[in-house]
Amino acid sequence: MIFYAVFSLSLFVALEAACPEIVGRAQWGAKAVKPQAMAVPVSHVFIHHTVGATCNSKETCSKVARNTQNDHINNRKWADIGYSFLVGGDGRIYEGRGWKAVGAHTYGYNSKAIGISFMGNYDKVAPSAAMLSAAKNLIDCGVEKKFITANRQIHGHRDTKCTACPGAALYNIIQKWTGFKGGKLPGYKC
Repeated sequence: MIFYAVFSLSLFVALEAACPEIVGRAQWGAKAVKPQAMAVPVSHVFIHHTVGATCNSKETCSKVARNTQNDHINNRKWADIGYSFLVGGDGRIYEGRGWKAVGAHTYGYNSKAIGISFMGNYDKVAPSAAMLSAAKNLIDCGVEKKFITANRQIHGHRDTKCTACPGAALYNIIQKWTGFKGGKLPGYKC
C-alpha cells in the first residue's frame, strides 16, 4: 500500500511536470477583450510562426506578444491576438486566447483547434530545444487537462492554405511529433 502511494505521487508529479510555465495575458500586458467561447476538447492543434521578431527573456517576449496582438487588432481587424498560445525564445508559453476561446489562427478550424505560434521566423532555422520542448509539453498538458483530445491531429498552418507557415525548418520537425497528420486538409485554399 505504501508503494502504491509513492508510485501514485510520483506519477502525479510527472503529469503535472508536463505543463510548462504559461505567462498569463495580464502578465505580458495583453489588452482586455471579450472572448468567444469554444467547446473543448478540440481535436486539432495547428502550429504557426509569427515571422516577426524573436525574443529571449520574459520582458522581450512580452513585448513581442503585445506587438503581435496590436498587429492582429489594428491591421488585421481581429478582436484579439489570433493564436491560442505563443512560444517564446525563453522557453515559456505566452497565453493568447487560451484553451477555451475561439481563435483567428487557421481559417476553417478556429472553433475546433488550438493554434500555437512560435515567436520568430522558422523557415531556415529551427526553434531552440527549449521552445520545442515547451510546445510539446503544452500539447501534452492540454491532453491531460482535457482541452485537447488524446487522439489529436497536429498540423502545420500550411496544411490548410497556400502559405509557408510555420516555416520549412519547423514543419520538418513537427512531422516527427506524436499525432502529426500533415498534408492538405479539407477546405484547403490557395
